[in-house]
Amino acid sequence: MESNKKYWKGLEELNQTPAFVEGSKGEFAEPIPVEDVLNEAGLSTKTPRRDFLKALGFGLGAVTLAACNRTPIHKAVPYVIKPEEVTPGIPNFYASSFNGQSVIVRTREGRPISLEANKNSVGLNQGTDAQTAASVLDLYDMSKLQNPQIAGKDVEWSQLDKAVVDALNKAQGAGKQITIVANTVNSPSTLAAIAALAAKYPSTNLVQVDAVSYSGIIEANRTAFGKAVIPSYHFDKAQVVVSVAADFLGSWVAGEEHTQDYIKNRDHKSLKGGKMSRHIQFESGLSMTGSNADARVAIKPSEEGAVLVSLYNEITGQSVAGGTNNAKAKKVITLAAKELVAARGAALVVAGSNDTNVQLLVNAINSALGAYGAIIDLDNYSKQYQGSDAAFQQFLTAAKAGQVGVAFFLNSNPVYDYFKVDDVKAAIAKIDYSVSFADRADETASELKAIAPNCTFLEAWGDSSAKEGLFTIVQPTINPVFNTRQAEQSLLVWAGVNKPIHDFVKEYWEANILAGTGKTWKDVLQQGFVFKGTTTGSSYSAAVDANAVAAAIANDSKRIAGGVELKLYESTTLRDGRYANNAYLQELPDPVSKVTWDNYAAINPQDAEELGVKETGKVTVEANGYKVDLPVVLQPGQAKGTVSIAVGYGRTKVGKAGNNVGVNAYPFASLVNGTVQFTAKATVSKASGIYELAQTQTHHTIEGRNIIRETSFAKYLKDPNSESGRFADTHQTYDLWNKFEQPGHRWVMAIDLNACTGCGSCIVACNVENNIPVVGRDEVRRRREMHWLRIDRYYTINSGESKLTKEKEIAKADGLDYEDVTVVHQPMLCQHCEHAPCETVCPVLATVHSSEGLNHMAYNRCFGTRYCANNCPYKVRRFNWFNYWNDSRFDNYLNNEFTQLVLNPDVTTRSRGVMEKCSMCIQRIQAGKLQAKIENRKVKDGDIQMACQAACSANAIIFGDANDPESEVSKALRNERVYYVLEEINVQPNIGYMTKVRNTFEA
Repeated sequence: MESNKKYWKGLEELNQTPAFVEGSKGEFAEPIPVEDVLNEAGLSTKTPRRDFLKALGFGLGAVTLAACNRTPIHKAVPYVIKPEEVTPGIPNFYASSFNGQSVIVRTREGRPISLEANKNSVGLNQGTDAQTAASVLDLYDMSKLQNPQIAGKDVEWSQLDKAVVDALNKAQGAGKQITIVANTVNSPSTLAAIAALAAKYPSTNLVQVDAVSYSGIIEANRTAFGKAVIPSYHFDKAQVVVSVAADFLGSWVAGEEHTQDYIKNRDHKSLKGGKMSRHIQFESGLSMTGSNADARVAIKPSEEGAVLVSLYNEITGQSVAGGTNNAKAKKVITLAAKELVAARGAALVVAGSNDTNVQLLVNAINSALGAYGAIIDLDNYSKQYQGSDAAFQQFLTAAKAGQVGVAFFLNSNPVYDYFKVDDVKAAIAKIDYSVSFADRADETASELKAIAPNCTFLEAWGDSSAKEGLFTIVQPTINPVFNTRQAEQSLLVWAGVNKPIHDFVKEYWEANILAGTGKTWKDVLQQGFVFKGTTTGSSYSAAVDANAVAAAIANDSKRIAGGVELKLYESTTLRDGRYANNAYLQELPDPVSKVTWDNYAAINPQDAEELGVKETGKVTVEANGYKVDLPVVLQPGQAKGTVSIAVGYGRTKVGKAGNNVGVNAYPFASLVNGTVQFTAKATVSKASGIYELAQTQTHHTIEGRNIIRETSFAKYLKDPNSESGRFADTHQTYDLWNKFEQPGHRWVMAIDLNACTGCGSCIVACNVENNIPVVGRDEVRRRREMHWLRIDRYYTINSGESKLTKEKEIAKADGLDYEDVTVVHQPMLCQHCEHAPCETVCPVLATVHSSEGLNHMAYNRCFGTRYCANNCPYKVRRFNWFNYWNDSRFDNYLNNEFTQLVLNPDVTTRSRGVMEKCSMCIQRIQAGKLQAKIENRKVKDGDIQMACQAACSANAIIFGDANDPESEVSKALRNERVYYVLEEINVQPNIGYMTKVRNTFEA
């Protein structure tokens, strides 16, 4: 760790607030509720000693009673005639697709239980995002409709079909429009089904609209290149990246695929070769991407366009009016422009704005840098966001004029996610017949005449083409759980096409996709994808009138400048709100704030001080005629004079887990020059009352210990051991444990801090794999989250060692500039110490060390003394306070027999009163060893992957056998950047970390 840096998890730790100090006095936030447990047993703490000992019986203390609910009994699979393809205890795997990514679905006895990336695919073939990992839970969501509905009442499909066909015939006869309003449709077979409906009813048209719009990029590319598309961005080919408010590692376009590429220029393999890209970020709120940048400048939303104008001038040598006056930004722009020009052909600039003029200027910059072709690919373009704000406006106008006879809503919910709800409701009221394909009576579906509930992708036949030339297949892994029907099948029925959806998809593929590839339908079902794109995009040159564009940008910036500036952003956990009822995602901490189960107003700590608002306070935010009260987060890195709020919250008709969680921020948006803008001029004032957010960031403090080690790329090149030398090399150690050999396997892990972006997909994958329960907002507030794996986020204030901060203005009297922070993300899990301090204090040997280097937990021995948690220096053990799967108090989340079908049968569901922690996916280790034994061979490197490792698109987690010197993990742990957390206390952890390296501008 650099000697001039102080790392801290939150402002309460930095400032040692009374609440933090009080909460940190003891090892445990709360004592075990002995009184409650005894009362449940008919006793009290005043019970006579003899009766008390009778109650204890074979156990020890009150925790025995807390653990009296036995581990759930799992009955054998009751097959009379066993399906040929199913062997109890052996998983089956199916290729499918989620959001365009080719995935492998693992099923057990006919139940889908998890998803992982299809490693043989094109595009994102390494890791998944959190939404993909959590999507299996949606199959077992009890909030979904179980039958089609008309006027809110269940009906038979035949009755609904008749009503819809009658309405279609009536609309066609009256010369009215038949409109399908959908989020982006990139499924070829869905488009074919829509075409079949249009063949029978020629007035049918498709209107695509996305809750988070990318119309600005599409229209800019239409103007500049004649191609109305969103390009594919190849960050692996960019040595210098400048981002202006684009969270490209998080929610912007294809975050996980960008991560996969971006890290290739920054991980241990790249550094070993002496190469590392440089990333500069300009933004108002601290995003996940900004937290990973080498240099970051906090700017207001109104300054985004001006920053790009200045950058354009520096790169091209022109003097276009409208550049930034921000002194700090100007210094960084000068340095960044030199880097970009020097890396011409390997340089990239991106912007998150949905303003067409801003994106035109970005096109001009990238054209000057020679980025089009290898880095920005307009030929193998993205199809993930094709929504048109203008087309949706035309639909609303036509509907309100009575010109729409029938409207279908496919994967769209504008009553919730459009900024003018009244306009949408007024339009719906004028439509003769309206149908939703939603799987529940959501905010829009409940306003319509009928609902034809769609299947989940795990129950459906279909496909996707998220990128031009790439086609992925969707195949069912289970029969429809409820009386639902694929939207495509419904469209075919109403079009008079009497054909099962399987046959329709198969015939379409054989005629339109597989032709000329030499592949058969069976090949596709096994492989999961077909790629027909080109390898490298063509070069393009943008013809942009920079002066006219800059003038338009300057004029628009006046709309939000002059007061507090509001910036809306898409949450990296719930995204646009469609996943709001997924409890795994609700409980996933935000990568930066570590808040769960809520959105909030993020403001700079100095702004909060001026408002008189403290950490548990609330503020009233008003903009564009909309006003709400929100809890506040004092966010380091937030630009002064700005407030950031996540969309995707505030659902009211999504289900038990997601209803009334947070506040709907979409009404703050507005339509400007034909595109939806997520910026506004706002007023922020202190609101009455307090609100305690369920925030995990300081639940486990480091007490100032040497946890993080960080260096610069320049120092690394001079001395690869910079800031990462082994503590044990210079410190005398003493052993209290006997040495023993581990001749077979020795399972270890390496984690590259340079690769970890903090996204949290590993946390969700771990939850799904290991049956980790969701505990809910109130339990998280009590520090009772059950996650076996957490990602600690550490802040540090820049201390003037770089050109960017050498002459910075100090924003606070105490010398701290809260805009100028850097962040390190550190995955923290059980370290499986060779000299494990937890093992020596367990009175019943519930936690023991294996001959393969793992720290095991015997749940049926443990009765929850928490001695092990007390003695663990890493604070990675969890006490199971309740039977979260079977306690009625947690019915809002996963407590019902149907939802419990998602559980992995290879992992015991833990009972109340026991300790639990990372097992290093022992079930996967055993399965890998068994498979090698069946094949009469040794376990090969790569045979066994941890759930967290498989989910990581950055390849930050490497697992394997240390006894194999050629294994990837052995090679990684020989890296000169490797250090072991708290190795000075000689617990000898089996997880090594690689020092964080930043490619900063050196003085």
